[in-house]
Amino acid sequence: MTTRPRHVIVIGAGIVGVSTALSLQREGLDVTLIDRTGPGEGASFGNGGVLAACSVVPVTVPGLMRKAPRMLFDPNQPLFVRWSYMPRMLPWLRRYMSHANAADTRRIAQALAPITSDSLADHQAMADGTPAARWITPCDYLFVYNDRVHFEGDALGWDIRRAHGFDWEELEGAAFHDYDPAFAEGLDFAVRLPGHGRITDPGRYVKDLASHAEAQGARVLQAEVTDIVRDADRVTGVRAGGETLACDAIALCTGAWSGRLARALGVNVPLESERGYHVEFVEPSVMPRAPVMVASGKFVATPMDGRLRLAGVVEFGGLDAPASKGPAELLKRNARAVFPGMTWRDTREWMGHRPAPADSIPVIGEAPGLRGAYLGFGHHHIGLTSGPKTGRLLVQMIVGHQPNIDLTPYSPARFSEAGVRQPQGTTNQKQGDPT
Repeated sequence: MTTRPRHVIVIGAGIVGVSTALSLQREGLDVTLIDRTGPGEGASFGNGGVLAACSVVPVTVPGLMRKAPRMLFDPNQPLFVRWSYMPRMLPWLRRYMSHANAADTRRIAQALAPITSDSLADHQAMADGTPAARWITPCDYLFVYNDRVHFEGDALGWDIRRAHGFDWEELEGAAFHDYDPAFAEGLDFAVRLPGHGRITDPGRYVKDLASHAEAQGARVLQAEVTDIVRDADRVTGVRAGGETLACDAIALCTGAWSGRLARALGVNVPLESERGYHVEFVEPSVMPRAPVMVASGKFVATPMDGRLRLAGVVEFGGLDAPASKGPAELLKRNARAVFPGMTWRDTREWMGHRPAPADSIPVIGEAPGLRGAYLGFGHHHIGLTSGPKTGRLLVQMIVGHQPNIDLTPYSPARFSEAGVRQPQGTTNQKQGDPT
């Protein structure tokens, strides 16, 4: 922007939106934070809770095209689809699967590394001096395999992590079970990555951050943004909750619900909801020492506050369909297999929406040709991990500072040619509409 804004409206109060609001306040700006369900809901409530700095390898690795059909018809595989939704998602799916090759995997990892690699430090700096700091726990992060041969099948991913500066310790057989005896026999190989972290209550963490922002003067509204107001090529406000709110800039951070408003701003992102599930085991008799990615099931098990959360599974079915039974049942079977003999007092189940752009790279930047409109969404599996960094990058752009990383890979301009530009006035687009 040519002049420094005074008041910014942040649309979306998940981890990315709340991080943006806090960074704006630390620059001395007035902030209004708007969310249709309130802070800390959605994916920010139900994620795996890991500050996964090493999560630079996208889902679309080589071989996915060959494996996916078998996975879809096997109830013990972590991929589900609502078949009635398939025709609608095919255009996105074709683009998504086109990146399942080694060259694109490395290119995507190159884009993800700068926004994930300092995750623990980023969260600690953001939460310092707030009630949310109590939820951050530094820890190892483990990847568990059946054996060394199983691990070596992921060689490309580990080569990529090594290229981005990650070091690890390999634990095999007795050495692994001495490190953590919680795991079943037959899971005999683990990779231990130090320097990671976990959030022991992700939903409460984001709510505490939002409450701190409110205590520092932010206005927090639970409402749906229905229109974005503009004057020629400049955003001047939003309409939400039956009122018009004036502002100098907006930041659109509504995750899987961002597609419609982004298109109204001229950015046509091919975006799908990757529906994720978690099952929590309350007061479990077994608790792993650190969060763990179980490679055979593609799920994460994370120790949390009084409970063990298993999160993962991919289901495609859009934003509106209710939760399916199959994914949660699979997570329960996985828990029994990985932690044999574990008992617990109660279980809790959740389903939410990860925002999955077709190229697996988040959209972070200013909408081309429209002053004061900034976008920060599409973080797929790394929303919690990269939330503070994304918020800080957005604010640096908003106030006119030069970020210290190359923002080209995240630029909304890569999707702007297909954008549907609106005439002067308002967008008449609803925040909650599916893409």
